[in-house]
Amino acid sequence: MDFRQLRYFVAVYEEGHVGRAAERLSLSQPALSQQIRQLEHGLDLSLFERSNKRLLPTLAAHTLYNHALPLLDGLQRAHEAMRNFKGQALRTLAIGVLQTVRPSLVPQLLERLRKAQPHLVVQIYELSGLEIEKRLISGTLDIGISYLPARQPGLHGVLLYEDELQLVIPATHPLKDFKKVSIRQAAELPMLMLGEEFQMRQIWQAQLASQGRRPQVQAEVNNMAGILDSLSHTSLATILPGRAKEAEQAQQGLLWKPLSEPRVPLKVGLVFRDAQRQQASIELLRGLLEEETDLRGPAASPLDALG
Repeated sequence: MDFRQLRYFVAVYEEGHVGRAAERLSLSQPALSQQIRQLEHGLDLSLFERSNKRLLPTLAAHTLYNHALPLLDGLQRAHEAMRNFKGQALRTLAIGVLQTVRPSLVPQLLERLRKAQPHLVVQIYELSGLEIEKRLISGTLDIGISYLPARQPGLHGVLLYEDELQLVIPATHPLKDFKKVSIRQAAELPMLMLGEEFQMRQIWQAQLASQGRRPQVQAEVNNMAGILDSLSHTSLATILPGRAKEAEQAQQGLLWKPLSEPRVPLKVGLVFRDAQRQQASIELLRGLLEEETDLRGPAASPLDALG
């Protein structure tokens, strides 16, 4: 087992698919598969189970992943430290972003970061809320953009903007003419949802649980783009944050309905572990993202510290 194999393993673990991991690594799929097989052979352990074209990590893989992240982070920091002696130091900023937030913030943020800090190498990771917090705790992420408040002790947040959950339905749905949909009505609808590991799903389940209800989930897709691509071909509905509508630019025939009785507010912000160490990065992102959310009009909230 070497660092290269660990890096390949982490990519496959996070993507859950050899093809996507190979694309992420700029590697051919057969070469990546061979490296994973060699790693499994060297460990004399099975790391993945194949099921319906997906790779499901074994218990051994979960354990290896938790050990691999700090090792790879330490290796990167060692390389950066050595470059200092050659005057070639590159400053990196690793940001974890929820996929339900990414389309409304990241494209504009990247260009503004490039102009503000041309020597900064920005690494964007699209992750679940739980994974963002785990990586912040382990030190493999610098800052997260996630829902507030943070759930892990030791993490802090700064509010960027407020949003709210909306019901998304195809244009042929029975509720197509409704201006708003109540939580009670939405709770009865068959749903196409993100998986239970995603914070958006957890927020919706908690909202229904507070009313003694459970979501009627008939199908799951593990990414928001897949849900938006599929929804217009079904009679199902889904729940997404209102600002995610910007990811639907190429989609036709989807209707976004505000939820009421009650509304389900969302707070989106920067999440971090060490405010003193990350102060410069926090202020940089706050300024750039404040400009971005201000451009969106009255829906954007001022930046307020949450602790």
